[in-house]
Amino acid sequence: MENIISGKWLLLVHQIPPKPDSFRMKIWRRLQQVGAVAIKQSVYAMPFSDQSREDLSWILREIIEGGGDGSIIEARFVEGLTDKQVISLFQNARKADYEKLIQDAGLLLSKWSAKHDNPEEPMVKGPAQPARLQRRLDEIAAIDFFKAPERGTAEILVKDLTVRLSDEPSLEAVIKERIDHMKGKIWVTRENLFVDRMACGWLIRRFVDSEAAFKFVSGAHYTPEKGEVRFDMFDGEFTHEGDRCTFEVMIQRFQLQDKALVTLAEVVHDIDLKDGKFGRAETDGLNALLTGLTASRSDDNQRMAEGAQLFENLYAYFQRHRES
Repeated sequence: MENIISGKWLLLVHQIPPKPDSFRMKIWRRLQQVGAVAIKQSVYAMPFSDQSREDLSWILREIIEGGGDGSIIEARFVEGLTDKQVISLFQNARKADYEKLIQDAGLLLSKWSAKHDNPEEPMVKGPAQPARLQRRLDEIAAIDFFKAPERGTAEILVKDLTVRLSDEPSLEAVIKERIDHMKGKIWVTRENLFVDRMACGWLIRRFVDSEAAFKFVSGAHYTPEKGEVRFDMFDGEFTHEGDRCTFEVMIQRFQLQDKALVTLAEVVHDIDLKDGKFGRAETDGLNALLTGLTASRSDDNQRMAEGAQLFENLYAYFQRHRES
């Protein structure tokens, strides 16, 4: 991706004739294709770069040739709208694109895994389908100027689809390699642990690296050193994606297909995000236990160790009482 100048933007301000509607729709689609976002009616923003200037210049020419008018402006936001808010607009636009791709890839994976499907039939498992998804992923990534968090999940799913159609190692081998690559790392997160970070620590030592070392830092921002991996913190390699907590993201990234683990993640989600999405009966009990643990233990290493035992016990409970 071309280098972007931080804090500087290109704005396209335009007027388009009210008729025909097809022309207005054409310009809107062109703006979507290059990754521009609307910050006000008829005002579209792009990150400052030569490619953005070229893309907007071509669109402006189309507007003028269609009887409209407009200007391209170099801008910095001084008051009102902030750079962070504008970046969020770009990330939210790509979030929707990635989520649709993730949904389509997940449906295809489910279909290929269904027992009644013959994986050799072209209509069921043809190379054109993952190739089409890969093209969509490449198109979205090309205008993902600020690395939307959902990109990682989309890349993993498309990769998994491709692996199933090639002579590359099996999906299980790819997952094992991914986990083995994370062994020996130092896992960095914010201090003053609570539910999501404790759950992630348990998952790391339970499924990734039993000898994993943890490092607790103050503040949301931290630049990792060699061999360090950040989780549940700003810009972390593993952190919240959309409406999913870090624990849910880790399960997805490591492709841990375990129903008891997914059920446990529902409890962690509701405690961490406080949105009552799943409403499991065990949520209030675990929340009370973890609240008591944090009240009685100020040392994060103790919280991690004692919290891990709580998660291990609840995981064992869900394994025994798997829902049909």
